[in-house]
Amino acid sequence: MSATYPLGFEWTGSVMAPLNRRAAERQYVRGEQYCLDVREERSAATHNHEFAGLHDAWTNLPESLADLYPSPEHLRKRALIQAGYYDEEIIDVGSKAGALRVVASYRKIDDFAYIVARGPIVVIRRAKSQSRRAMDRKTFQVSKSAVMEVVAGMIDVEPQQLGKTEQLGKAA
Repeated sequence: MSATYPLGFEWTGSVMAPLNRRAAERQYVRGEQYCLDVREERSAATHNHEFAGLHDAWTNLPESLADLYPSPEHLRKRALIQAGYYDEEIIDVGSKAGALRVVASYRKIDDFAYIVARGPIVVIRRAKSQSRRAMDRKTFQVSKSAVMEVVAGMIDVEPQQLGKTEQLGKAA
């Protein structure tokens, strides 16, 4: 069976009618039964709020941290990792020298990942995606709050101040 993708439906009062009939025809088989699951979409406003707050924080990073985060995206992904929203891979390379080579090589491949050698072991942490497909509304909101707390702590402001440039300038 090919991959399935979430489709929108409208309740007509008697049936759930697909909003995109062609996509439904490709994805479903007539006569088969399927379970529908309600998935509440997060608003564009909350999504945009996170990115505005991160941009404000990034422009107000202290000099000692600015070089570590060349873009707001670096800051967001590192904050996700620090807040525990990551996928981890642990590789036993066999030697400390080999682990250091793997770390150096991998950093060229993934600029956003947290990569460290611990003796002969390499630990790679990649931030979880916050895309609408990867995170439901509730998980996104919790991860967003955690990211904002991490980032606010870096610039010594309250998380509520992020995304409010005029307040941030006074606090920083």
